[in-house]
Amino acid sequence: MAGTIWHCHVAVSLDGKIARPDGSVDDWLAADYPAEDFGFDAFLAGVDAILMGRGTYDAIRRFGDWPYPGKPAVVLTTRPLDARPPDGVAARSGDIAAVAAELEARGCRRIWVEGGGQVIRSIIAIGKLDVLEMAAIPIVLGDGIPLFPQGTGELRLRLVRCETKAKDALHLVYARRDHPFPSRDEG
Repeated sequence: MAGTIWHCHVAVSLDGKIARPDGSVDDWLAADYPAEDFGFDAFLAGVDAILMGRGTYDAIRRFGDWPYPGKPAVVLTTRPLDARPPDGVAARSGDIAAVAAELEARGCRRIWVEGGGQVIRSIIAIGKLDVLEMAAIPIVLGDGIPLFPQGTGELRLRLVRCETKAKDALHLVYARRDHPFPSRDEG
């Protein structure tokens, strides 16, 4: 398949939240639903670059060591990053389409749109989100950070795969209707 695949791989509550209001996920996600149960390690191995927002970056940094060594990452922010960002991590601001074009020009074939919701909304707005892969966790958080914030544009998807996982979670993979993204069984 030619071109770049813009792929969001994310965990989400049944009411569409990616974190509690303070950004935490450890009490409802991390302890009970290992990322590998949802194919995360294999997914990450195929990622050429990561695109994330400042809130996501700050949340990851609070966990300690950078979990993506060797993967270039772009943090969309208007503020400087900490004094010593991890190797390969760069801050960018401005036009999201220009940032996307830069990543594609570098030859990135699969870009992980890690989040948060504002970054995902922006990628949808410029027509780049090709695949939405979700760990649907059977909890209603009520308050929290939405996967799709208000103002997110329409995106029509088709189901590529659905698997039941431990503790009644679902692993869902959707692709943009006009995108030829195959199921893992096909390639």
